[in-house]
Amino acid sequence: MVKIGNIELGEFPLLLAPMEDVSDPPFRQVCKENGADMMYTEFISSEGLIRDAYKSKQKLDIFPYERPIGVQLFGSDVDTMAECTKIATAVNPDLIDINYGCPVKKVACKGAGAALLQDIPMMVKMTAAVVNATELPVTVKTRLGWNDETKNIEEVAERLQDVGIKALTIHGRTRAQMYKGEADWRLIAKIKENPRINIPIFGNGDIDSPEKALEYRNRYGIDGIMIGRAAIGYPWIFNEIKHYFATGENLAAPSMKQRVDACRQHLKFSIEWKNERLGILEMRRHYSNYFKGLPHFKEHRMKLVQSLEPEELFSILDDVLVEFDGYFLETKAKKVDYAGVD
Repeated sequence: MVKIGNIELGEFPLLLAPMEDVSDPPFRQVCKENGADMMYTEFISSEGLIRDAYKSKQKLDIFPYERPIGVQLFGSDVDTMAECTKIATAVNPDLIDINYGCPVKKVACKGAGAALLQDIPMMVKMTAAVVNATELPVTVKTRLGWNDETKNIEEVAERLQDVGIKALTIHGRTRAQMYKGEADWRLIAKIKENPRINIPIFGNGDIDSPEKALEYRNRYGIDGIMIGRAAIGYPWIFNEIKHYFATGENLAAPSMKQRVDACRQHLKFSIEWKNERLGILEMRRHYSNYFKGLPHFKEHRMKLVQSLEPEELFSILDDVLVEFDGYFLETKAKKVDYAGVD
């Protein structure tokens, strides 16, 4: 049984990665219903919380169906991170996660996210401050290092465990790689094999099929897998992996009705949670991914991204189901282009 503090996650948990502008409550809902064992909020700016910024505060919204769920925070100032940890703790998540992996310039160039991989003493100091600011378990998500010359994740793992983190998720790329090239899980395995390490180690990067999930579980010995880009538009990947682990067989690809139903549910909750206009606008990024691979889908997609009327949008989705009912996409989950955080 894998545990983070007192949180029991099963024998080999599948985690949904925190992704900016993606892993909001509507998206998390469809992933939870399709097998995600642990989820996280979008990453939240510590300074935004301190300033009481609306967007940052809204990201603290969590719902009973999501548990267990972690609030992920990022920042560059130790005191601010400690203070925002207290704010996040007050909404009663199951854990606090610190983002030391975001590679994008607007974060890393301000000394937050993956930038802390260049200053391990500061990372340790910040982590200790967060641990001391809450009674909740604190976890960390990070990368192998800043670049190929500074892959310092082995030192990071030991020192962060020493100051009290309860789990560590490692994306198998450096900051310099961004999302390019293949994720290298060999160092992740080395950390898991380290006799000093006794906290759960989760691997992240490039898992886009049940076969690959099983291969990496067996080859690298990690405690669980975090899935990000492959779940965008394809929340079924979690249950597909679990089924493959249990039976050695692949589940059938989701039917067109399942795809349309998931998209409708996502859209409905997006409107309810964000308000009608914003919910509709922010849903536009998801349509292509839900129906990736459908022939001649462009006409429907254009209608979906142009409409601002809920009833019209649901009607367009009904039309999609009528036109493609019985059509099965053979392709499984695949990583999509994503320029957010990890």
